[in-house]
Amino acid sequence: MSDLNRRSFVGAALAAFPLAVLGQSAGSSAPASAQVKGLLVPHGEDREGEHHSIGISSTDFKVTTRDSGGALFLFEHANDKKGGPPRHLHHNEDEWFYVIEGDYILEVGSNRFHLKAGDSILGPREVSHAWAFTGDTPGKVLIAFAPANKMEAFFRDNAKHFSGGNYASESDIYRAYGMELLGPPLSVG
Repeated sequence: MSDLNRRSFVGAALAAFPLAVLGQSAGSSAPASAQVKGLLVPHGEDREGEHHSIGISSTDFKVTTRDSGGALFLFEHANDKKGGPPRHLHHNEDEWFYVIEGDYILEVGSNRFHLKAGDSILGPREVSHAWAFTGDTPGKVLIAFAPANKMEAFFRDNAKHFSGGNYASESDIYRAYGMELLGPPLSVG
């Protein structure tokens, strides 16, 4: 992905933030309409003090749908086991991946990418994609959805489907949140 495309995605997402909500600190009870100056979520923490288990990983929400007025949902995804979600597509959201540490593979459409720390890639809406953690040491990836739409709800509502080291694999679950399940997860050795 070119730097221009990355900057365009990030710039569009940030430009969509309502100025009134940027900046609530983690755990703040300030109303969304209050004027605030910054949003701090400390290292290793979740925006609302919850840690989420998703498939073979754990997830900390960093920017919630409420924080951004629906423009962005951003979370940190930590992996210590190989694998990832099934192939799917989003009808209404672009999905951006930024590798913090570890090794990942990501397929967008028919293109396969090997990602390491510092690499990022955009999975545009309406384009199939799948990704998997492939490293031998723990990995972390920052994942953003713009606009947020139902993505935060998908991860909150379906925790029970992510149990036992598996990702949700029922078509109707994906469809209810504006996505299509298209195939199995990527095979990793």
